[in-house]
Amino acid sequence: MKLDKAFLSKYLNSVSPVGFECQLGGQGIWVEQMKKYSHSVEIDNYGSAFAVVGNKDSDYKVVIEAHADEISFLVNYIDKSGYIRVIKNGGSDAQIAPSMRVNVWGDHGPVSGVFGHPAIHISDRKKEVDMNSIFIDVGAKDRKEVAQMGIKVGSVITFKDEFMELGKNYYTGRALDNRIGGFMIAEVARLLSEERKTLPYKLYVVNAVQEEIGLRGAQMMAQSIKPNVAIITDVCHETSSPCYTASKQGEFIAGQGGVITRAPAVQNNLRQLIIDVADNNKIPYQLKASAGSTGTDTESFAYSNGGTPSALISLPLKYMHTTCETTHKKDVKSVITLIYETLLNIQEGQDFRYKI
Repeated sequence: MKLDKAFLSKYLNSVSPVGFECQLGGQGIWVEQMKKYSHSVEIDNYGSAFAVVGNKDSDYKVVIEAHADEISFLVNYIDKSGYIRVIKNGGSDAQIAPSMRVNVWGDHGPVSGVFGHPAIHISDRKKEVDMNSIFIDVGAKDRKEVAQMGIKVGSVITFKDEFMELGKNYYTGRALDNRIGGFMIAEVARLLSEERKTLPYKLYVVNAVQEEIGLRGAQMMAQSIKPNVAIITDVCHETSSPCYTASKQGEFIAGQGGVITRAPAVQNNLRQLIIDVADNNKIPYQLKASAGSTGTDTESFAYSNGGTPSALISLPLKYMHTTCETTHKKDVKSVITLIYETLLNIQEGQDFRYKI
């Protein structure tokens, strides 16, 4: 399989912080790509986007879904000397912030800044980095100059980091969680179009917003679409890298395939169909157990509309919620192939209910 690397690079380098997914351009790039391979693309009131593929006249609706948003920070306070204090916008990690370069998205466009940090020589500097110790310097002399730059309370802040290939086998960059998911479902739509596969049902390819603050966009999409089946893709921790304990977090190794989850929200018959498809097509995969919530948009679809058969296929990811999130190229292809082949094995009107 040959991936659309031009789209991959453009989309992963885009910006789509929680609440600003459309405003700052990331979602727009995805929408323009999907227009090439679908009957129509729409955006809801909060910025979640969905494309319609397959038999648009069918009443049987299948969703494949990823989330578009990335973690970031918000301006919370500007002191009289022009230094900016921040709050989290999603699960941002204060410990990685010091010395990082940022864009502060003001009314006049992005303003360059840095997360300042006291030098190692300062003996009484705070030992633990937390949200109370980090701050941004945009080179302003005072609060008034910051305001003149278009920065105000509530302005969103993103790190300055670009997508790159790491060695021969890896992709790395900011916000692979979960723009890489949006890329993968778009590639599924591209394959269906280029291979001229006609699905008997109506397929919704969904790129939802606000997952990082509680699965909000997916909840809205589930209520609006009311699908019969949903397949969600997100990321999970790659646990062969240092500081993980496979016996506790599970064993998920880069290059050995996507991760199929067993969890209360995952409907077992749908999950078994995915496993059978993987086995029959010799698509590598790994297995994960989640005793409670998966922490993904799976729950938003599963527990909607009286219960929607839902499943989760995750991509092993190193260094989650950092600026150097890293994933194996083989796993990206495996997840795309598995979703694609699964869609070809779902029948219109297929009943996933348990038989007793």
